Amino acid sequence: MNIILVILSVLPSILAGDFTPQTLSVAEQDSILNGVPEQRYRLEYENEERIFRRSMTADWYIVDTQKNTRKQLGVGMKLGKVRDAVMSPNGRYIAFAQGNNLYIHKLDFGTEVAVTKDANPDIINGIADWLYEEEFGTTALFAWSPDSKQLAFVKLNEQEVPSFAWQHYLGTDYPAADTLRYPKAGYPNAKASVCVYDVATKGILTMQVNTEEDDVYFPRLQWADEALMVLRVNRDQTKMEVLSCNPKSTVAHTLYKEESDRYFVDYELFDQWLWLTDGRIIALSEKDGWRRAYLLDKQGFVQKALTPEGMDVTALYAFNEKTQTLFYQAATTPSVRDLYALQLKKGEITRLTESDGTYSARFAKDGNSAVVCFQSFTTPNEYSFFSKNKFTPLKQNTEVQGAWRSYGLPEPQLLRIPNAEGQELEAMLLLPESPQAKGFPLVVMHYSGPQSQRVLNRWRKRFEYALVEEGFAVLIVDSRGGDCRGRAWRNETYMSLGQKEAEDLIAAANYIGKRADIDAERMAILGWSYGGYQTLYTMSQKNHPFKAGVAIAPVTDWKLYDTGYTERYMRRPQVNPRGYEEASLLNKAADLKGEVLIIHGTADDNVHVQHTMQYIDALVRANKQFEMQLYPDDNHHLRKGNNAAHMHTRVLKFLHNNL
Repeated sequence: MNIILVILSVLPSILAGDFTPQTLSVAEQDSILNGVPEQRYRLEYENEERIFRRSMTADWYIVDTQKNTRKQLGVGMKLGKVRDAVMSPNGRYIAFAQGNNLYIHKLDFGTEVAVTKDANPDIINGIADWLYEEEFGTTALFAWSPDSKQLAFVKLNEQEVPSFAWQHYLGTDYPAADTLRYPKAGYPNAKASVCVYDVATKGILTMQVNTEEDDVYFPRLQWADEALMVLRVNRDQTKMEVLSCNPKSTVAHTLYKEESDRYFVDYELFDQWLWLTDGRIIALSEKDGWRRAYLLDKQGFVQKALTPEGMDVTALYAFNEKTQTLFYQAATTPSVRDLYALQLKKGEITRLTESDGTYSARFAKDGNSAVVCFQSFTTPNEYSFFSKNKFTPLKQNTEVQGAWRSYGLPEPQLLRIPNAEGQELEAMLLLPESPQAKGFPLVVMHYSGPQSQRVLNRWRKRFEYALVEEGFAVLIVDSRGGDCRGRAWRNETYMSLGQKEAEDLIAAANYIGKRADIDAERMAILGWSYGGYQTLYTMSQKNHPFKAGVAIAPVTDWKLYDTGYTERYMRRPQVNPRGYEEASLLNKAADLKGEVLIIHGTADDNVHVQHTMQYIDALVRANKQFEMQLYPDDNHHLRKGNNAAHMHTRVLKFLHNNL
């Protein structure tokens, strides 16, 4: 009883967001840097309804600041809720989507026109399907030209993509089923093409960006003056091409290409590219082993590398044309982010920030000033105004910081732990205040997925602190395959997920278990999603030290997960059958050792509950006992109703019972 009372007193304060710092919104930062633009119309929305992780429909409204009126978007065509409303650069049009079609609202006349009319459940115009949204981080696959005369968009045909169905159990006597076009590894993807709509003629042209191999992705569209830049990524994600398209002739040529037969190519680096006024480009690439900034000429040829080897650049912020200065963020060490300035002509690099923590910035359009945010283990978001190499305070979160300090909870100790190969793993350790005679029970928390990173010096107050309050020590560790340690490190697990991460987690736990303040006989491991997969994989190794483990929404067989993520790191099952076989948990059930709690939402559209069902069937056939917690009709994030608090209480109870 006492344990439960303590848990309930901790969970609402730490996990309900009481220590989330106040932030400066993008609009607030832009107004500080660029002033409030004189714009007659603005967009706002209400009554949003979530679709998947990022997407939503809503009642969108056009506010006329001159006439002081508010008109709902889509009313003229009786469209109801719409999504992804974007105003054109000249402020005269609004593009938006509804029912897989694109529309334009003309502000001068208050009328609306359909850009596309061919949509059906399998044909999607200008918006992301589930895969593009989840794995390429976008909802709107359309872009206005700078002169607002053309609208480029991606068209997806999902006709050949198999459907996945799951039931909804609540609120009905007869459960209804939802279906979703979900391409699992090795199965057909949506066929994609790129189109351009002309506002004046209302005509649509299809760009010549498809080749004889049309099994490709187009995750990004970007205009550079009159040319449309299309990012084309092959299905295995081993080749990335930036295509320059003439929107009138439809002809495309390759401006830039990267290809590898050893690694995946990171498409997200294209998001950081800066297009200079003279036509040159500052590009981010890891082709030489580290994420470095390169100067490209107008034809896309590399002129020179701008940033040094041995450090990953994590963001390109702005280029000041007047002073020829590039501002960027880089991982000074894997757990730290600092700001740098590079004077292009002289090649001189200046480190602008030097405190341990995480700096980020949003720059003015001319690159003369920025709003800079700093955060660390001990400091919630602090904002300052940067100009002429000086920082002027804007906003702090002293109340949040003070409220947190009143709890007296410890801050993490940054560690470097050797793995079995002698490589150092980044880790951080949290220890309770009151020592125990036999040492603290330990919970290893991790994600472990490719390109991920949990060990960062930033403000993050989550479930790990509830564990510490309950008397557990917590070790957070990044295994091989993680981010900000160069390309080779990121690809350590390429084509063979699971094994090296397990070796690293075991090595880290054994290393920490030798300390006098840790009880090596009472250790558990906990992970969510990829972390859930890796928890079960690690507990299936013969030499693991964990007495118990918690796997939340775990992948159990990569053949059941989506193409975009899985094939990026494993390629297709048809190409890498041995890798898939060795990575599957379904044939490792008999090797599972220790007490296990498996948690899953039955309406998880990301990692389907099918993963858990197939795994527990394998456990039953292997005569392995386990504990399980299902959350009806909830998705991957388990935030429906009281589910989050219930789940964390369930996890704490499991850990107390077993440690």
